Parts: sequence; C-alpha cells; structure tokens
Amino acid sequence: MTVADLHVHTTNSDGTLTLETLPAAADRAGVEAVAVTDHDRYHPELEEPVTDLDGVELIHGIELRVETDGARLDLLGYGLRRTEGLTELVADLQENRIERARQIVGCVEDQLDVDLDVEFEPGVGRPHIARAVAESDHHYGYGDAFEQLIGNGCPCYVARDIPLFEEGVARLTEACGVVGLAHPFRYDDPGAALALTEHLDAVEVPYPYGNGVDTGAAERAAERHDLLVTGGTDAHEETLGVAGLDREAYSRVRARLD
Repeated sequence: MTVADLHVHTTNSDGTLTLETLPAAADRAGVEAVAVTDHDRYHPELEEPVTDLDGVELIHGIELRVETDGARLDLLGYGLRRTEGLTELVADLQENRIERARQIVGCVEDQLDVDLDVEFEPGVGRPHIARAVAESDHHYGYGDAFEQLIGNGCPCYVARDIPLFEEGVARLTEACGVVGLAHPFRYDDPGAALALTEHLDAVEVPYPYGNGVDTGAAERAAERHDLLVTGGTDAHEETLGVAGLDREAYSRVRARLD
C-alpha cells in the first residue's frame, strides 16, 4: 500500500497543486506523506525540512536538473534546508528559466501568430507555455505544443543552463538529508544514469513509466550501492499516489531525514 508520494510539483514550478489543495489530494489518494519537489526551486512557504500540513507529513524537497558527459539527468533532494550555495544556484537557474521562457514564447508567437498568456516569473517552464498554447485560439493542444513546437529538437526549443552533475550533487548534499536519482528509465541510457548512483544516497524506483518498464536494474543498483529507494507520482496535476512507497520503505527514508 502506498503511504508516501515523494515526487510532487506545485504551482511554485509547473504543477497545479498548492499547499492549500495538497492535503485534500493526499486524503483522496490515501497518502500520509508527500514530498514537494519543485523544479530548480525552493518552496517559499516551507521553512522546515519536514513539517505537518493538515495531517500530511510534508517533506520540503527539490528536483534539480544536471549535466553529465552524455545526458541531462534529474536529481531529487529531500529534507531541504536553505544553504548559501544552493540558494545562489537556484537564483541563477530561475533567472535563466525566465530568459529562456521569453525566447520560447517569442518564437511560438511568431510561428503561430498568436499572443500567449505566460507570466515570466520564477518557476516558469515549458509546461506553462504548452498550457498557454492550448488555451490560445490556435488548434494546437498541450501535447502538440511539445511534439511540434517546444520539445527537444523542435523549432522553438531553447536549451537552458544547468549545473554539472558534480556541482549539483555537492549543492544538494550540503542542503538535503537525502539526494537521489529521479526516474532512471526515462533517460536514453538508463544504465549510464544508474552507474552514477554510486555518488548518491537514493534511487527512484516506483514511478508511473506507463510502459511496463522492468525496474530490476534500479533495484540492483540500490542493493549494490546500499541506496535508499524513493518513489512517487511526479505529479503535475491533482492526482497523488499513482506511485510511491509503502510504509516500510518510507520509514527508511524518513529515518535518514532525522
């Protein structure tokens, strides 16, 4: 039984949940613990690494994209405390996100001859732009925007600045109780991604890949490197508990945060 969903996004980045709506979503899913892991950003209303929110155990976390020799990967930090190093890194990343969003929106507006309603503020990302495209007068839907306009290799795609793997791990390790690899089977080379878990504390195993992925390689990496197992829905909408941890697995993560 899933009791902890440790991969959730809010309106602080590109999700639709807020701290006000999250407890009800957790209750609907029967989830007792949730990690807020917004992209490249602290949650401004969370001061403690772990807190209670209307009966839900809430973990302050972050999802940080990093660069390796062969790919861009996502790291998850849990039990976050604000540090100078991570604060400076996050500020730089958000500034770049805003500039990147302006460039993408300008390109899309030129391509489609539309005006998009996008707020250029910290946390902005491509999902905001795709939603704006879907809400415009053009025929493109949310998925079409990614597939034909703003996805990797598309005419309006703009890469963003991200830290190297080593810097990302260092900054997260200073600030977080647990640092892990997110969704290893979403990368082009899962084996190379999993090899880097020797430098981490955890690896995400339960995850809604949706295509019958065999997660055995991640489980073996966890055993080989003595890693914690994390898991979550990667929720960007209102549904929690699609994937996550049972009580025993969560208790191990929670103990490390203490």
